[in-house]
Amino acid sequence: MQAITVKYIGPTDMRGSRLKATAEAGSITVDIDHGMPQDLRHSDAAMRLCAKLGWSGELVQGTLSDGRTSVFVFTGK
Repeated sequence: MQAITVKYIGPTDMRGSRLKATAEAGSITVDIDHGMPQDLRHSDAAMRLCAKLGWSGELVQGTLSDGRTSVFVFTGK
């Protein structure tokens, strides 16, 4: 399995805020669901990427020092 990074992408004149989940195998960009609690948004994007790639398993989350990027790794369970 590969690590997944999820990065916040701020709004532009044309699009609202988004999250981009990336692994070596691929990526997905999703609009932010403002109805979802903020602390779950990054994990939701990571899980959507896992679904797209056909991956399953338990993920553990950490945050990089920039405060905008989360990193997810599989626990092996």
